Amino acid sequence: MQNALLFRLLGVTGLYIGLKYFGGEVGLKVLYPITLLVTFLHELGHGLGTIMTGGKVLHINIESNGAGVTVSQGGWRGVILMGGYIGSAVLGNILFYIGARKEKWASSTVTLLCVMMVFTGIYWYNSMFATSFLIAFAIGLSWISKFTKLDREILMFLGLASILYIIQDFDVGPSSDLKAYAEHMIIFPEVVWRYLWLSIALVLCVINLRMIFRNTPLTLN
Repeated sequence: MQNALLFRLLGVTGLYIGLKYFGGEVGLKVLYPITLLVTFLHELGHGLGTIMTGGKVLHINIESNGAGVTVSQGGWRGVILMGGYIGSAVLGNILFYIGARKEKWASSTVTLLCVMMVFTGIYWYNSMFATSFLIAFAIGLSWISKFTKLDREILMFLGLASILYIIQDFDVGPSSDLKAYAEHMIIFPEVVWRYLWLSIALVLCVINLRMIFRNTPLTLN
């Protein structure tokens, strides 16, 4: 079983790296919607942080250049700001873990992800581009899930893409969140929070891999 997991992990990782670093224009076009999905997970992390701390999400927007913004009222600002980077790391690891270890959960998880995209695009509407992308991606993902048996591979690829993206882009991606967070949490300067966030993302990834490849099966089925 572990050999099969390792083979699938290497396959998914190789596909992502091949597209990103050796795929040229074709690779960039293939990964473009995945990049926007990572932005969606980032903004969803802000939204979940808002809701978990008693706030209200007004709207979520995803722009064509990969940027995103979440506008909310109330809630704990510290958790909301951290929710984007750390939240997308958590969500990415969850997707990857379910794809790797939870075959029975894979189809339902893909469906839930699609529902969340459609819900976000409609209920937290901000722009036609964001809503069109989220609904189109959800439809495409649902179609692939329905007519293939690639649910686990889909989740592993999306989860891995999210994890790798936030790790490799940590010095640029969360800059606005980090600046606001450092102003809110004045204990450390921005550069310290930057590496603390990166450390949390890396630790989550290591813990996830240990859970995936450990010999004893997990109790949840």
